[in-house]
Formats: sequence, structure tokens, C-alpha cells
Amino acid sequence: MADGSALTGRAALGARLISLLALLALWEAVARALGDPHLPAASRVFAMLWTETRSGVLPFNLAVTLARVAASFTLAMVLGTLLGLAMGRWRRLDLLLDSALIALLNVPALVVIVLLYIWFGLNEISAVAAVAINKLPATAVTIREGARAVDRGLLEMAASFHIGRGRTLRHIVLPQLAPYLFAAARSGLSLIWKIVLVVELLGRSNGVGFEIQIAFQLFDVTRILAYTLAFIIVVQLIEWGLLQPFERHVARWRR
Repeated sequence: MADGSALTGRAALGARLISLLALLALWEAVARALGDPHLPAASRVFAMLWTETRSGVLPFNLAVTLARVAASFTLAMVLGTLLGLAMGRWRRLDLLLDSALIALLNVPALVVIVLLYIWFGLNEISAVAAVAINKLPATAVTIREGARAVDRGLLEMAASFHIGRGRTLRHIVLPQLAPYLFAAARSGLSLIWKIVLVVELLGRSNGVGFEIQIAFQLFDVTRILAYTLAFIIVVQLIEWGLLQPFERHVARWRR
């Protein structure tokens, strides 16, 4: 069984690498065929990526952006999870907050960012809070649906056997909530880093978004794609190195 799993893992990795190489080859061929300076070849983008990395500019700005992403992600996930659990458990609270949650879901991210910058100034707290507020409603909605889907029969069984709240949460509630938590985490990560770039573009003096703004003013498409590619690589490594292994570990009971 272990050999089969290892073989499946290697096959999946091989398929990912082949598709990635094919995409890069297509990008290179199309860019060279068109010869348009606004569509640089993949080789030029990777060369720019290497140059910016060696100079230290890219690692510094990438680290700044990742710190903002981490802070916003943690804040949105913790508060959104608590709110979603409470709304899924207590019907009256759900009815009370449902309209406000829908309203927040439909407020444009740009509006939230601009308002917080106006109200509280161009600082890190405003930046992180703006990103977290934009993600929190979606997390709460996802977790609320997960809380509603928890098997009530198992909860009643735990209560009849006088199982403590801590053990009930750990062994009954969280395993059933895990798919919803990972769904919220994945969508949150993909959304938050995009909003962080907008926050940096509008009101910060460093970070990947700030560097992309400078490149935009210079019409430097190669640099824009290099910074975008760097962030995509980092987020993909987080997915492969952290989220997927942790998800397999949490869901091992299903196997």
C-alpha cells in the first residue's frame, strides 16, 4: 500500500511538472513569435526574477508582503471561524447578523481599503485590517455552513456519555469541519494576497504591490510579471508544502 501511495505521489508530481513545462514552453513560443515588447518571453521574465533576487529588492518586498498576508489571513480566519461557528450554532444570532454579513460580502474591497485609509491613516494597522475585513465575511459564511452540517446525532451521543466540550470539539466537531476550514483557508489565501497588493499599491511604500505600481508607471511588463511570478511560486509552495500535507494528516481518519 505504501509503495502504491508513493507511486501515485510521484505520478502526480510528474504530471504537474509536465503541465508546467508545457505551459512555459507555450508562453516562450508565443512571445517569440509575436515579438511584442508588452508580452515578454518566459526566459526574459525569469532573467528579471533572478536579477531582482540577487539585488535583494525582491526578497525584501516579498517578505514584507508575506508578513501582511500572514497577519491578515490569521485575523480573518480566527475571527471568521469564531463568528461562523456561533452563527451556525445559534439561530437567533444567525438571523441577527445574516444581513450584515451579506452586506459586507458585497462591499467592494477597494471601498473598504480607501475608507480605512481615510479614517485611520496610511499605516500598517489600516492595511491589515482592510484586508482582513474583506475576507472575514466569506470565511464566516463557509464555516457557518460547516457548523450547520455537523452531525447532531454524534453531538447528542457525546452529551449522553458526558464527554467534555474540549474532547467533543477535538474528536467530533473539528474533523467534520475540516473540509470547510481548508476550503476557507484556500480561498482566503488566494483572495488575501490579491487584496494585499491593492493595499500596497494605494497606500504603502514597500511590498510587491508597491513595486508593481512603479513598474506600471514605467510600462515595465517584464518586471510586473517577474514579481507576480515570484508571489505565485511562494503561494504554490505554501499549498504543496503546508496546506496539502496538513489536510492529508487531518483527514487520515477517513481512510
